[in-house]
Amino acid sequence: MNDSPWAAEPAAAGPAYDALVGPQTRPMPIVPDAAGRDFDDREARDRGAAAHGGPPFRAETPPQEPMPSPPPPPPPSQAPQDASPPPQKKRAGRDLRAAIGVGVGLGAVIFASLFIVKAVFVGVIVVAVVVGLWELTSRLQEKKGVKAPLVPLAVGGAAMVIAGYVRGAEGAWVAMALTALAVLVWRMTEPPEDYLKDVTAGVFAAFYVPFLATFVAMLLTAEDGPQRVVTFLVLTVVSDTGAYAVGWRFGKHKLAPRISPGKTREGLFGAVAFAMAAGALCMEFLIDDGSWWQGLLLGLAVAVSATLGDLGESMIKRDLGIKDMGTLLPGHGGIMDRLDSLLPTAPVVWLLLAAFVGTG
Repeated sequence: MNDSPWAAEPAAAGPAYDALVGPQTRPMPIVPDAAGRDFDDREARDRGAAAHGGPPFRAETPPQEPMPSPPPPPPPSQAPQDASPPPQKKRAGRDLRAAIGVGVGLGAVIFASLFIVKAVFVGVIVVAVVVGLWELTSRLQEKKGVKAPLVPLAVGGAAMVIAGYVRGAEGAWVAMALTALAVLVWRMTEPPEDYLKDVTAGVFAAFYVPFLATFVAMLLTAEDGPQRVVTFLVLTVVSDTGAYAVGWRFGKHKLAPRISPGKTREGLFGAVAFAMAAGALCMEFLIDDGSWWQGLLLGLAVAVSATLGDLGESMIKRDLGIKDMGTLLPGHGGIMDRLDSLLPTAPVVWLLLAAFVGTG
């Protein structure tokens, strides 16, 4: 006897059956075989499975529970706070160790030449001028295709610095005029294409680098010349340092974002404060017949001129599409990257010191 639940003879279907067990449990219909016998196809499947030694075959399999779906991610407003990246600390844009080392080395050379033999310091100015002209003309040719003639610029620039030291402002102006003339003539040896562009760049380079540097040599001609040069260098460096320190720590409002995004108004205030304090000390203790209030004015003027010089150099580098003028000084860039604030400050310091205490 088959023990399968499908083996029992189902009751006849009809209204009474539906009323008793309900239409939901009505059995499957009876299917006749080829010989005319009626049997339940489910029972036949069970008997076939038993004949082969297996368990009765069930057409229906127990339903499987669906796999639990992962919970949806929380909305952004409920995201865990730990997912946000930690704030990054401000970092300096250059290698400070290399910059400090190079700065100390240059300072040692400058101070040694200043207080031993004045002529040696004039030679230091000449070297800086020639290297700066080489960097400037090289970048102009690489990035803009402008061929400012280096040879007449280098020779005329060296002559300009020496003439300013020996003959003063008059000698500097004469050397400047002769250098510009030499640039015009030298460029005539090449094809006329871009002549105007090349000579204009050459005259600009002659004025921007050697002519402005001549005022440093003119500061040296006074009796207290070394002290005047030290005052000029100290105020410029202190101004740059104050701008960097205050701007890095407190800077929020951009000073000239299209020219130099890193400079801030807070940094400018720091430059003015630091330079004015240093100016008062330098005029009181280094310059003969100087006064502290004169140092305040001198420091204010230096902070403004140094900032404008830095912005002017940044404008040139942005036009050329470069970050530094060179790579000669590790941590600083090139010579021109260090002369950017010094060059326009030199005539300002020379003029104010001449007005305050004279040129002797």
